[in-house]
Amino acid sequence: MIRQSLSVAASLLAFTVVGCSSLFPTGGGGGPDTTPPAPTGCAAATTKHVAPGGYYVAGNTVCTSVGQPHLFHGVDRPSLEWSPTGQNISAADFQLMATGWNANVVRIALNQDFWLADSPYANAGYPALVDSAVKWAEQAGMDVILDLHWSDAGTLGGCNGGCQELMADANSITFWSQLAAVYKNDGRVLFELYNEPHDVTWATWLSGGPTSEGWTAAGMQQLYDAVRGAQADNLVIAGGLQYAYDLSGVPDNRIKGYNILYATHPYGGAPEKAPARWDSGWGFLTRTDPVIVTEFGDGADCGTDTAIQTYVSSLISYADLHLASWTAWAWFPGGCQFPAIIGDWQGTPTSPAGTVVQAALLGYSQPAPGGKRDGGTTAAGGAGGALGGGGAGGIPSQDGGAATGAAGAAGRGSAGAAG
Repeated sequence: MIRQSLSVAASLLAFTVVGCSSLFPTGGGGGPDTTPPAPTGCAAATTKHVAPGGYYVAGNTVCTSVGQPHLFHGVDRPSLEWSPTGQNISAADFQLMATGWNANVVRIALNQDFWLADSPYANAGYPALVDSAVKWAEQAGMDVILDLHWSDAGTLGGCNGGCQELMADANSITFWSQLAAVYKNDGRVLFELYNEPHDVTWATWLSGGPTSEGWTAAGMQQLYDAVRGAQADNLVIAGGLQYAYDLSGVPDNRIKGYNILYATHPYGGAPEKAPARWDSGWGFLTRTDPVIVTEFGDGADCGTDTAIQTYVSSLISYADLHLASWTAWAWFPGGCQFPAIIGDWQGTPTSPAGTVVQAALLGYSQPAPGGKRDGGTTAAGGAGGALGGGGAGGIPSQDGGAATGAAGAAGRGSAGAAG
């Protein structure tokens, strides 16, 4: 057990105060169990793995390097998965997320084919643009989740639009080896190993193996090992199956390692992702592990504002109650079905989803602990200006520690949402 102390007790008290948006009441999402999980809490001093300026995981709690519990609340920023130059990627855009919406984290979607030099779609300026995005986000006061959103199906250069594959592939291992080496000295960068795994077994999800499409998938353990093989101690995020929604198989298929969060993607319009299914789909895991909702929304009920508002606000309330972090899809003016939370690049919230998300973010009081600072740690540096064109049981221990093209942004199965 983590040592109990006055500082830990104070941290837990602070966690309960700042962990929920003041504008949203706590309450369950429709399942039978609405009892919040008990936070593991953080030690005042730690010998755990912590990337410089970053975080570590203790049980079900993300902790700062000085032992304070922390939750991430922010937005998803697409376009670098379908365009090597992105769309409206600028310092001002990230500043708007942080100051106008109070986000403390931004999740940036990436494409391995634009990054890897041997790919026929490689873009020489892509790593520098990614680095500029990281730098601008951190200068605005946000942490950054780098998300491998699109990939190949075993053949490098296979991603030519709409590349949400069943799972990562061998080229993804190379991608994470390279990306982790770049950002291993920046603990404010988190790594989301693969966007939305689906239609593979839990064994394949964990360890890789043949897919139903005839190519060999890389598993989450292999991707995780690639990050740690680069000597990077950054937080790592792994989404479950069923387009990252389902975390039910995690207890029997845990990634071996440390500083691991698990991600879920609940979307409205899909019966299997309805609020009544959240407890069994992912809420249960918050009792033992940090969970982050790295996408959510409702693009299936356009024209029915009440349904969208109910789903999005219920999701945020449920995440707050279960001490889960979240990032909302998406900071991109792609319309209701995308689904978008902004209607233009001035950050005007869409109604009702964007309005609900913005109100929730403004109700939190937990900035990124490092505040605003210079970011971007690569030799490539960062170009200035706007870039891009228009186009209750014991908590299992991690690492043996203490236990207690916008149009092409297709599909997550029955949810029918973009991303």
